Amino acid sequence: MNSQQKVYDLMSELEDALDKGLPLPGYFAIVKKDTVTNILDDLYAALPDEIKEARSLLRRKDELQYEAQQKAEKIINDAQNEASRLLSESDILRQVQKKVDEIKEQVITECEEIKRKAIDEAESIRYQAIDEATKIKDGASVYAEQLLVNLEQNLSQMQEVVKNGQVALEKRRMEAEAQTSSNYANQRPEYVQDFSMR
Repeated sequence: MNSQQKVYDLMSELEDALDKGLPLPGYFAIVKKDTVTNILDDLYAALPDEIKEARSLLRRKDELQYEAQQKAEKIINDAQNEASRLLSESDILRQVQKKVDEIKEQVITECEEIKRKAIDEAESIRYQAIDEATKIKDGASVYAEQLLVNLEQNLSQMQEVVKNGQVALEKRRMEAEAQTSSNYANQRPEYVQDFSMR
């Protein structure tokens, strides 16, 4: 099951929890906090891996930069130590210094490239994560709006049923009163005129 389907399944569970909640007047319902909290925890866990990786990568951006700088400094120090050792053993100072400078430039260039790629990758993943999160949010908004529309329609239908029931009960009550009056008049003919005047 892909992460998007998992998210929609969890949203369906949330809808079921709301449906099973204790209804209150208006659009409110009492739902167990633990039930909603567990579903939300599962929903966060079901978010796409790209979002989790982007958050992790953004947290590690400074660490990556620091590690790249440490690596560069170590390589430079190693190169300088090696250069010093070579200088003490030979008299080709300029060649060694040139080599050290080349290594230093190469290391700096490589470290800057590593740093740039890490930042670019982090930014790319972040944009993808934001885009995915926006799509999920938009989908959830549309879904919630449809649920509210359906709920409004159901409430309107229920209200119509209640009104029809009230009308039917009033009709039965009036028929029963008319029947009672008719029976009473049949039993006491002397009051027929009184009933007919009413």
